[in-house]
Amino acid sequence: MQMLKLLRGALLLLLLGSMPVLAKNPLMAPAADQNPKPEPGKALLVFLRPSAMGGMYSSTVYDAPDEATRFLGVVNYKHRLAVQMTPGQHRMMVVGENADFVDVTLDADKTYYLLVRPRPGFGKYRFSLLPLHNRADAEYSLLADYFKEWMDKTHYVSKTPAADAWYEEHKDSVAQKKADYLIKWNKMLPQDRAPLVLNADDGVPAR
Repeated sequence: MQMLKLLRGALLLLLLGSMPVLAKNPLMAPAADQNPKPEPGKALLVFLRPSAMGGMYSSTVYDAPDEATRFLGVVNYKHRLAVQMTPGQHRMMVVGENADFVDVTLDADKTYYLLVRPRPGFGKYRFSLLPLHNRADAEYSLLADYFKEWMDKTHYVSKTPAADAWYEEHKDSVAQKKADYLIKWNKMLPQDRAPLVLNADDGVPAR
């Protein structure tokens, strides 16, 4: 009997040790402004992650043209991250186990939305960036009932100084992942890339 108890205890410890631990992410904090608007002459780009899938894994997002990479923040489950952007064309990137991209064209004084979608990878989670379009027939639409549900279940966050320190420590790894996955991105045919484009008319005018 004593041996059976010891075996059960050892098995329990093994199971607990194999489970991922959910810890509060110190890199992000609730944003002071929970109703952000575009600054004058700027566009507001919002990343949102409503899915609980892979909730213990973080995604990081960037403004990622060829010549530079600007770290924007960490987007976890139930997070929304709003970023003031210069109007015009940008390539945005999300990084997890992989890197993924989306092209955006932004108008001033409008708010745009990108969905951070997790999917299983090889031991960790991968992430995709998907544009939310301002039309009813889109696969991912701002006009659908689920968009309001996503907004209700998420909240705005902002970077802490620890987030920028994290990026300084990991920027070489991020740059390598960007370079590796851009090879695949640049080989995509225009018709395959078309669903991964956020257009200027997808923005919601500021009120």
